[in-house]
Order: sequence, then structure tokens, then C-alpha cells
Amino acid sequence: MPRLHRFPTLFYVLTLCLAFMTQGARAADKPDPAFEKWVKEFRQTAIKNGISPKVYDQAFKGVTSPDQWVLDRASYQPEFKAPVWQYFDNRVQKRAIERGKREKEKMKPWLNKIEKRFGVDPNILLAIWSVESSFGGILGNEKVMRSVIRSLATLAYADPQRKKFGRQQLLAALKILQAGDIEGQHLLGSWAGAMGHTQFIPTSYQAYAVDIDGDGKRDIWNSVPDALATAANLLSSNGWQKAKPWGYEVSIPANKMPGGKLTVAEWEKLGVKRANGEAFPSKKAVAELKLPDGRNGPAFLVFKNFFVLKRYNNSDRYAIAIGLLADRIGGGPPLVKDWNRPFTPLDGNQVEQLQKLLKQKGFYSGEIDGKAGPGTRKAIKAFEKSAGVEEKGFPSKEVLELLQKQ
Repeated sequence: MPRLHRFPTLFYVLTLCLAFMTQGARAADKPDPAFEKWVKEFRQTAIKNGISPKVYDQAFKGVTSPDQWVLDRASYQPEFKAPVWQYFDNRVQKRAIERGKREKEKMKPWLNKIEKRFGVDPNILLAIWSVESSFGGILGNEKVMRSVIRSLATLAYADPQRKKFGRQQLLAALKILQAGDIEGQHLLGSWAGAMGHTQFIPTSYQAYAVDIDGDGKRDIWNSVPDALATAANLLSSNGWQKAKPWGYEVSIPANKMPGGKLTVAEWEKLGVKRANGEAFPSKKAVAELKLPDGRNGPAFLVFKNFFVLKRYNNSDRYAIAIGLLADRIGGGPPLVKDWNRPFTPLDGNQVEQLQKLLKQKGFYSGEIDGKAGPGTRKAIKAFEKSAGVEEKGFPSKEVLELLQKQ
């Protein structure tokens, strides 16, 4: 089996080391005596849980204050706060679909091996890889990737809602370091300690990490095969049904729909049909109706695999986004019914064009990626203000046309 997508390249290593050293410098700039006291006291807890003093001291070397960025990020989660259209547009979009198709070809031998072992649809794994880390693109981003030890210590020390989570995950992260699967300077992750290409929190890593490439390490940071196999193991272990759908877009009648789960045959009797006009493969399958954008938006009948996806991230939006992106990577068509929007939408190419024009005019400094994220919307508002029009911040056809005229 050829070894595909093996990291780290020299650039990747240097980027991660620079990110770690920068974070260490931030930690040492303004020592927090109360935090340092907490670290000293938690050392005893770690030792009681099997962590060697040497591993603990090395892990916390230079970490003398909590990371305020982590606390700020913890207060905002797009699964729950972003507008529905924005959440899905930024995940099920042209670049992600095209990249997913390319990676599918490049990773074919590994994907076949993983599917044979775990029974998970490769398109689902590629969608997870895209949504979780932009196919590994975020791993060298200093703004996003932080010291896992410092991030989890920050949550355990300063976030009342996540104190228990932070302590639990910090102990697990220390055990990962002690096991030698990754070196301390490369143990970087999200604000919540999610790690690697498929963004596993430490306890999930301990439970599901797989060494499928056979190098002796369960390396979700540097080995894409290991990362995808680890995601497949999580899904398989939680009941993924091989060759079964996650869900289908459907059309619903005007009358009120019941909550809860019914068989497909029962949903059909109520007037629910597949949006594309095709028949449901199974009438006996049990499904639940989901309306993430209300009755006037796209509707979905979801099955067992949808709820397995929620074991990865307990959000209906997340599971639907993964399913929709996987369908598109597999060659499926776009939604029949679009999301509700307060503006005339743009396609992926047009969003990129909008970003380029905003950058040319000095309003935008981010990446040209076809995603209308916070940076793009802020730039749109700045442009609208300069143009003397109402500041809405929507990536709309109207804004693009205004940019093209000026």
C-alpha cells in the first residue's frame, strides 16, 4: 500500500514549531500567579492519575497564564449561532466539493482499506476531513491551532461551564504525551483541544485512534490515513450502518408534521416524498424529519447514520452538513430547495470574485476561499458604509454588482 499524504513536510514542521513557540511566548509575557498556583496544584492530580512528574513539568514548561483567545472562542460556536444559510454555505461549497473529489482519487487505496475494515462511506470521511480541518489546511494556522495543554488548562481553570471537561481532557492529553504518539511541541489543537486532521478531543483519541499505516504510532496529526481511519473507527464503534444513507432531502405537505420517528412508509402516508422525485429505497426504515431552516427551507428525513454522525459533533446542523457535503463529493446534485436568505445569493465563483474585489479595494485581507465568513461579512459592511448604502454584510448579488460598478 503506497504511503499517501504523509506529513510533516519541512514547512509544516517549521510552521507548527513557530506556532508553539509563539504561544509559549504569549504564555510567558504576563504570568498569572493564580493560574500558576492552579497548575502546581493540578500536578498532584495528574500524578495520581498516572502522569509522570517529568511529563507534566515538560508539558507545562513556559505555560504561566491562561489563553484569553480560548475563552473568547468558547463563547461562540457556529453550530448554534451562525445564520443557517451561512453555516451551510461555508461548509457545502464549491472548493470543498472539488477538493474532496480530488482527495478521493489520491487517497483511493487508503479509503478502500478503511472502508473494508470499518464499513464507513469514504465520502463521509472526506466530508469530515473537510469540515473539521479544511483537509488539514488549518493545522499550520497559528491563529487557530493552540497548545492543547494550555487550552485545556485554560478551560479547566477559567471556564465554569467547561471546568470538568477541561480537567478530563487535560489528563487525557498528558497521557497521549506520555504514550509517545506525538511530541509536546506538536501537540496543537483547537480552542477546545480538538486535534489533528479530523479534530479529535483527547479522550476520543484514546478510545478510537488507529494506526492503519503501520508505522507504530496512532498519528492523526501527520498521517491522513491514520486520521481518516480514526474517524471511521469512531463512527463504526457507535453503530454506523454500512451502505445505508444518512438521510434524504424531502418535500413536505402544508399540514402539520408529527415529531419523533416513523417508518418511511408512515411518512409517505403523511405526504412526505423525496425532493428529487425518486422512490425511497426502503419503506421499513425508521426516520425522523428535520427542518433546520423551518418549514420554508429544505427538509430532510434522517436515519440511523445521521445520529451516529452526531456522536462526532452533537449538532443537527453539523450532521446535515457532513451528509450534504458527502453526497456532493460522491457526485450528487445540489439541494432542490435552497436555504432561506434575506438576499439574492451568489455561487462559489461569485463569492470568490466578491472577495477579490473587496481585497482590491482595500476592505478585505483574508483568504480568497469562497466562504462568506465573519471576515468577509465585516469587509462587506465596511464597503457598504463607504458606498453610502445600508450596512447588511450579506454576500449578495446586489453587493457584487455595486462592487463591479465602482
